Amino acid sequence: MRVVIWLALVGSVSAQTWPVKQGDVRLRDFRFAAGPALPELNVHYRTLGEPKRGADGQVANAVLLLHGTSGTGAQFLSPLFANELFGPGQPLDIRKFYVVMPDGIGHGQSSKPSDGMHARFPRYGYRDMVEAQRRMLVEGLGVNRLRLLLGTSMGCMHAYVWAETHPDFLEAAMPLACLPTAISGRNLAWRTTIIEAIRNDPAWKGGDYETEPPSLRTAMSIIGFVGGNPLTWQKAGPDREKALAYFRRTTEGRSKTADANDILYAVDASHDYDPSAGLAKIRTPMMHINFADDTINPPELRIAEELLKQAPTVRFELYPYTPDTVGHGSHTKAILWKDRLVRLLDETGAPVRTQISSAPLRPAR
Repeated sequence: MRVVIWLALVGSVSAQTWPVKQGDVRLRDFRFAAGPALPELNVHYRTLGEPKRGADGQVANAVLLLHGTSGTGAQFLSPLFANELFGPGQPLDIRKFYVVMPDGIGHGQSSKPSDGMHARFPRYGYRDMVEAQRRMLVEGLGVNRLRLLLGTSMGCMHAYVWAETHPDFLEAAMPLACLPTAISGRNLAWRTTIIEAIRNDPAWKGGDYETEPPSLRTAMSIIGFVGGNPLTWQKAGPDREKALAYFRRTTEGRSKTADANDILYAVDASHDYDPSAGLAKIRTPMMHINFADDTINPPELRIAEELLKQAPTVRFELYPYTPDTVGHGSHTKAILWKDRLVRLLDETGAPVRTQISSAPLRPAR
């Protein structure tokens, strides 16, 4: 099925049309790590470009893009991402690469609680999500190796699960905006606040509500808070009236398309994530970038810097807090870091012939 998606204008970046193909892979007898199984699990995906095979007959140009919590693969069609990466001569030129953008379990058009099972949907974790991605590639698209895996936020964490559980599948990986350890501290606290707000809401009705419970708005507000940075919020709301208008606009926008059960499950899915013990075994070349104004992954903790000393093939850099960064969401603003992507691709395969005009990364003070 061929679908052309038109993207709305975002800021000063012009929208483009991209020749997107969409499809679904139905995975039979999908067993979750926690024990239960579904007779069929659906994984929805979008692709750009065409698969090209190497001398061994295997697809050699596949790129897997993995989204964050409450997102979908469609987020990578945002002009701030796609216009910087997918065009002619750009780092992921779709004339050369086969770009695959799945919706994770519990998200978008893939199988999720809101499809009908509600709170009876199996509890899933990041390992389940990665296994579904792997089976989608192998069973559905005939892809047995990835030229690149690029993941943002939750997708960043998935990159570490991939590198530790399927090392022969990856030629290179670029994790953006996460930590290579279990969710803890303030990150765990805000996730728990969302989960408990929904579960303790009488209107949730054990997951069998007919209209969205008020706690959904609370959940989306918290996600909005932790996702931005103070400068972005202050620019949007320099006085009381504008600040409240921006808050209501962003919260209502997120809430209109969200579902309380889906959000609860998605926020909880990180419960099985902890790659820290296996970092020394990673052999995939990886370029990990975090952002100094990221509230979700505070740089002052220095967790990534310290833990990644164990992983010789993982290069870590911290992008400084600048007027161009937007907090955690800087992971999707490709102009900030696409030069590092080019370097990674050049170092792990044929050089990428492209011109880069982005601010160089420099150590944060």
